[in-house]
Amino acid sequence: MPIYEYTCSDCGSDFELLRPFSQANEKAPCPKCQKPAGRRLSTFACFSKGDSGESSPIAGTGGSCSSCGSSLCSSCH
Repeated sequence: MPIYEYTCSDCGSDFELLRPFSQANEKAPCPKCQKPAGRRLSTFACFSKGDSGESSPIAGTGGSCSSCGSSLCSSCH
């Protein structure tokens, strides 16, 4: 089962739930206020190791740089 991320529009709480695919598009009860919360887009970070063994970001590191692409984030640092 995948983990889905949710944000409650009433109290602003962020939380995760392990749910079956069949419930992927259903709202989930907020653990703080019990109001229905909508699913949010999940993000992830991806790193690659170079020949020197040093890790470098590939994409999705959470930066707000608009020039990042799927293969080059060097302009963000």
